[in-house]
Amino acid sequence: MRRFALSAVLVLSLVAGSASAQGLVDADTERLLVEAVTAAVELDLYNARCRSDSAGLRTENLNKVLASRFRLTVIRVQDDMFPERSYRRVQERLQQEFLNRLREAGGCREAKQAGMPQELNDRYDRLMREIQALP
Repeated sequence: MRRFALSAVLVLSLVAGSASAQGLVDADTERLLVEAVTAAVELDLYNARCRSDSAGLRTENLNKVLASRFRLTVIRVQDDMFPERSYRRVQERLQQEFLNRLREAGGCREAKQAGMPQELNDRYDRLMREIQALP
């Protein structure tokens, strides 16, 4: 019984912490987080599709920053801040949009020649710096 009580207290404190973290996120920060999650996912999708690197490092790195600064996760941002309000639907949409963009570029080789990897990296790095510079 005592173990259950401790678990319930832990769950309630995590829920309260997440709710209070969300209350501290203003509209501009919310837009920044949405853009950062999108940038991380797109860069990871490029690496998975064109470099056979499915580690998801950018999303994981962003997840660490979100957890430490806002007590949020990438999935929580997708669930609560994206219009779909469902991380699964957000992930499906982002993947489909990225694959369409890659197809329009002519595939991996052409996208690389057009500078897509550098563009994706630059955008991700800029957004990470902006998040880390927040008070």
